[in-house]
Amino acid sequence: MKVILKADVKGTGKKGDIVEVSDGYGKNFLVKKGLAEIATSSGINVVNQKKAAAEFHKAEEIKAMKELASKLEGLTVVIKIKVGENGKVFGCVTSQNAAAALKEKGFDVDKKKIRMESVKSLGVVEAEIRLMENISAKIKVSVEAM
Repeated sequence: MKVILKADVKGTGKKGDIVEVSDGYGKNFLVKKGLAEIATSSGINVVNQKKAAAEFHKAEEIKAMKELASKLEGLTVVIKIKVGENGKVFGCVTSQNAAAALKEKGFDVDKKKIRMESVKSLGVVEAEIRLMENISAKIKVSVEAM
């Protein structure tokens, strides 16, 4: 008997999968507990359409992230920080500061996606922005005196 899973079932499949199970297991356990429904041609068609739509949206998101990564690649962000008389920096520059500087330039990037060490001196440092799995961009963070 073919069933469409409504929830993840250990040892059987994930939500939305169309699986072949024994009649007793399908009727007496999966359908009875609400974990699955009997697969009809219209139900299978709906599942296939949802999967196609999900793949399309995923592809669009990947395309948008690659475009953003190409715009960010090689960008230099300037962060001003207070400096003492002898050139010692007050505090440090973190990914939060880099995210705020990117937001000023029109790029909305979450601070958790920016990988950089905290900078405690003036100069230029490289930071990596991991937008998605296998999609990242390298930017330069220039720390200057205020």
